[in-house]
Amino acid sequence: MKARTWDLLKRLSEVNGIPGFERRVGDLVERELKGFCAIERDNLGSVIAAPRSNAEGPKIMLAGHMDEIGFMVKRVTKEGFVKFTPLGGWWDQVLLAQRVIIETHKGPIRGLIGCKPPHILTPEEAKKVVERKDMYIDIGAKDRDEATKKLGVRPGQPIMPWSPCERLANPDYLLGKAWDDRFGVALMVEALKAFERKQHPNQIYGAGTTQEEVGLRGAQTAVHTVDPDIGLILDVTIAGDVPGMSEDDSELKLGQGVVINLLDGSMIPDQRLRDFIIDVAEQEQIPHQLGLLERGGTDGGRIHIHARGVPSCFLAVATRHIHSHAAIMHAKDFDNALRLVTALIKRLDAKTVARIKKP
Repeated sequence: MKARTWDLLKRLSEVNGIPGFERRVGDLVERELKGFCAIERDNLGSVIAAPRSNAEGPKIMLAGHMDEIGFMVKRVTKEGFVKFTPLGGWWDQVLLAQRVIIETHKGPIRGLIGCKPPHILTPEEAKKVVERKDMYIDIGAKDRDEATKKLGVRPGQPIMPWSPCERLANPDYLLGKAWDDRFGVALMVEALKAFERKQHPNQIYGAGTTQEEVGLRGAQTAVHTVDPDIGLILDVTIAGDVPGMSEDDSELKLGQGVVINLLDGSMIPDQRLRDFIIDVAEQEQIPHQLGLLERGGTDGGRIHIHARGVPSCFLAVATRHIHSHAAIMHAKDFDNALRLVTALIKRLDAKTVARIKKP
């Protein structure tokens, strides 16, 4: 992985942007692309970028969602603790003892998710999983007045995981928050940069979409703006190379290549496009895996049903521990995903797209 790419991934991982609060992520994307791309934002905040040198030909849309799962302030208790509601799909079991940041109108403050101490639980209570409704965020306030008037906490404010991004002892393993889906955003940015001064037989559009984690909402407005001929959805998927996972759960492994998905919970990929992508990966000798995401959807769920329909496919990297405060992906998988996306752009000319779209 190039140093430039790692720097981009780190900055994207560490910037905060939960559903409905993605502006800072969009600003970062715009700074990366504004030198050579025409950029606009739709009314939900999705960033749409197209190289100013865009050729004629079919429109190819690269979509990665900018939002990450997080929380919103629900209320402040009289004792000064913050109660919260999720934005996106959380598993309650991963929440306790995690650090978070609350973006208040007076600036960011840090806190810790807590609950009733285990030392005073009955044996029956100790056997149960603590539910989110019984948790709180401790921000170190003495009471509600200090929390609200001095620290500026109030309902509706966004709450994000606090998790620095770093390379592990094996530097190919990348640990950070929000790989779902800052991976896809970084891949979209790097793919556009790859064609900054190169010819391509189509029009490339990159979309950093909003509110994917709460219903694929930004994809619906972004695809309307682009009106593409082909949709390539760039997102993460579930790695199966951890204890407790069977091959029936997932055969995908970190470091074994880009994942070409055959199914997700929101879209059955176009068969001709899917087979074309597999053929290109084999011809270019790009390491790849075939995967299924039987539950959970992607932006493809909205993109592929736009207008009369958009042939679409979901490309991913296998990622461990998604939908928690931090996840792990593999640098070589990112590089191979970029190789595949750029190879596809080089080959998706008018004749090829017409064949894929043929009734």
